[in-house]
Amino acid sequence: MAASLFVSLWLLSIVMGHVTGVTRDWRLRSAVPGDPGFHDNRASSIPSTPPGPEPEPGDLAAAFKVPTLDGEFNYQPGSLDGSVVVHAFTNKSGFLESLWSCPSSLSSLVQDLPGSTSLLFLSLDDSAASDALWMREQLQRAALRSNKKEVLTRLHFSPVPVFALGNWIPNILYYWGCKGHNCGLSQAAFTSDGWKIPIIVKRLDARYDWLMARWGSNSQRLVDAGDGCKPWPAVAGAVAWVSDGNCSFFTKVQNMAKSNASGVLVFSLPGNPIQDMNCIEDECNTPLNIPAAMVHQEASVAQALLLKQVVSVSFQTTPSPNFFFAVDHQGALAEMGWFLYPTFSFINWQAQWFDFSADLQTKLQSPAKVVSVFDKVQMQGEKGAVATVDLPSDLWDFDTLELDASLSCPGRRDSSCAVWDHTVQLFVCCDQLGPYCNTELGRWITAFRRGIGRWLTDVSPLMPLLDTNRCTFTMKTVPWAKPWIVSLNLRFSANNQTAGGLEKVEKFRPFRVESLFTGGTFDKDYNKRYRPMKFPMPPSTRKVELYAVITGHGSDENGCGEFCVTSHHFLINAVYNNTRIFDSAGTALGCTKRVKEGAVPNEHGTWLYGRGGWCDGLQVSPWRIDITKQLDFAGVGSNTVIYFGLFDGRDPNPSQQPGNIIMSSFLIFYK
Repeated sequence: MAASLFVSLWLLSIVMGHVTGVTRDWRLRSAVPGDPGFHDNRASSIPSTPPGPEPEPGDLAAAFKVPTLDGEFNYQPGSLDGSVVVHAFTNKSGFLESLWSCPSSLSSLVQDLPGSTSLLFLSLDDSAASDALWMREQLQRAALRSNKKEVLTRLHFSPVPVFALGNWIPNILYYWGCKGHNCGLSQAAFTSDGWKIPIIVKRLDARYDWLMARWGSNSQRLVDAGDGCKPWPAVAGAVAWVSDGNCSFFTKVQNMAKSNASGVLVFSLPGNPIQDMNCIEDECNTPLNIPAAMVHQEASVAQALLLKQVVSVSFQTTPSPNFFFAVDHQGALAEMGWFLYPTFSFINWQAQWFDFSADLQTKLQSPAKVVSVFDKVQMQGEKGAVATVDLPSDLWDFDTLELDASLSCPGRRDSSCAVWDHTVQLFVCCDQLGPYCNTELGRWITAFRRGIGRWLTDVSPLMPLLDTNRCTFTMKTVPWAKPWIVSLNLRFSANNQTAGGLEKVEKFRPFRVESLFTGGTFDKDYNKRYRPMKFPMPPSTRKVELYAVITGHGSDENGCGEFCVTSHHFLINAVYNNTRIFDSAGTALGCTKRVKEGAVPNEHGTWLYGRGGWCDGLQVSPWRIDITKQLDFAGVGSNTVIYFGLFDGRDPNPSQQPGNIIMSSFLIFYK
């Protein structure tokens, strides 16, 4: 009752005259000191929590209560069977403006938010009460349009500004801060000789994946170029000032690039919000090398340009509190990573990963004999991480081997992680003189600068490689990569399946591994390296499996092998074609569809695109095919297998910078 009364009084005192809906005034009336609409929010930047040990990702979240429009959101550790995402809004951010004004962004949230996730919406501004009403209305409309009204029960809106919450939440938002792409307050600063002070407006930069150039910090002249739908020679060496509409964003930027502009500022038409500037379909195949951003039209700037006055513009990012953080299923504080462009899909993907992580924790509680190989060991350089361990003496009582692997960073923040994605491989050697010493046992791909990632990979068919009770394991990536902290457990278990719960299924045990083909440079000679391989059928063989781990890397003029569709064929006895096709390679959102499998979301790079058999921040799952019925068990040495890899149904033939295929492939014999 007290919370409800507080909310009612707060709303009555602040919301009088508030107008909700799409007519919201997005412009920052507090653009400059001295302006009649200027309000000094410096007091709002002071955390309300007392000094103390600063919270870090992985720390357990303490209990908290937050007044909401409907009463109170009460978090108690262990009380929720799911995750909580906290979002702090501010109208000072062009990125958040676009996030909240785009219909597809709003619909993505109400349609795809996992059922285990609750969202708490806050505001960093004095206008928190009106912000809460407006945010709730936006999502109510989206839910009605999508017929997803049930999601509204998990959305909570607080009318109390962050700086007045009186709990530990402000400490997280202020201490963690917001750094990097679409973080902080991106702004454009305009100056002219007739002005006493600059005019500062918020901006949203165009997506970086088709506009690779970024704004510099130097001041540049601003030149009016109309709507930008045709070349405008007068903008050479200057920033083009163009209006929204009449042609695509891509066309505007391309025309200004052809006119030798140093950059493009698109201003929204009166009453319209800032939009996400993106290319569309085939436009995205043409990269442009000047920066671009969208801002609101500023009357003083437009008037000065109309009067032929000299106007200059510079670009800056003012630090701000963080906009997002979360509490995962286990009650631990978590970063949300980068939102590469303004859509609530990034919240959905992170929430999906929380669900995956919780399911993984459940799987790790199942009975198994666990052998620790690495426990938070630094992996770096030519050597990588190396350990020699003793294996169970009763190894053959088990029929399942899983790799429980995790990658973390030297620090607890994502900012301490290595920037680039690299292949990580695990090699095993149980017999220094044997033919299978240093055979690949597992493969993963590092994330772009994110410290989360844990995976469970079934490599049971390779158990015959562990043919002694003492083996050496080596995990490494490229020697020049920054360090990762690795942990690895071997999990041995017995999988006693039954058919319909009544009788045991006939099970076979792998007893022999036969190496097949490796990859190499994906050029015109790629398939010339391989010849048919004949193999005998070992006595007592009951089943044969094809087992392969294949990934494509590098990028020629066709994007091969990382971003092109390749097919990998294992032809058995010249009749049976077993084919692995990477048909999601190069797709815009191919790897977002694998977050539920453990792909790390919201990385600090182009993690969303589909790849050639892999995703950033994910294990490379083995490809397994039962080929027993394709073989001749009667003959001796009469079975053959041949491999070939194709691009677009034909032999690869790049004209420049050929890519590479990394492959381990085997025949697994069972008895």
